[in-house]
Amino acid sequence: MIKVGDTLPAATLMEYVEVEGNGCSLGPNPVDVAQASAGKTIALFAVPGAFTPTCSARHVPGFVDKAEQFKAAGVDEVWCLSVNDAFVMGAWAREQKTAGKVRMLADGNAAFAKAAGLTLDLNGKGLGLRSNRYSMLVRDGKVVSLNVEGPGKFEVSDAETLLAQATA
Repeated sequence: MIKVGDTLPAATLMEYVEVEGNGCSLGPNPVDVAQASAGKTIALFAVPGAFTPTCSARHVPGFVDKAEQFKAAGVDEVWCLSVNDAFVMGAWAREQKTAGKVRMLADGNAAFAKAAGLTLDLNGKGLGLRSNRYSMLVRDGKVVSLNVEGPGKFEVSDAETLLAQATA
């Protein structure tokens, strides 16, 4: 499993873009993790699935609500990762009103989750291989803090915990 001090795994995530601009076309666009995190401080959190109860009711809203506080703490971007496709993440972004606050990034093949050693096997529940629930603070592509949840838990990966780490 990835740990504090490690570099983020090399992976390409996908982001659904609603408005064409800045070299991005409408629809899914690739996001190279190394390039996108270089020289930035990222508050990254991952969830088992878009539109799932805890993720939609508590996890994403916490980061949306605290987006300005993260910026004030020196965080350049907030990322949400999930093992879903970019179209689902785009729809979830609209529903959660994340525009300008949280980048909703699809790890469709679980490549990032696998490389980070943070997968969650939900085959028994019909959901397949997913990402574990966690949050991490990343500076210039390196993990500064990491908060991994136990199975079925939502205790340490919330926005409040990561914000306290960003301001420490």
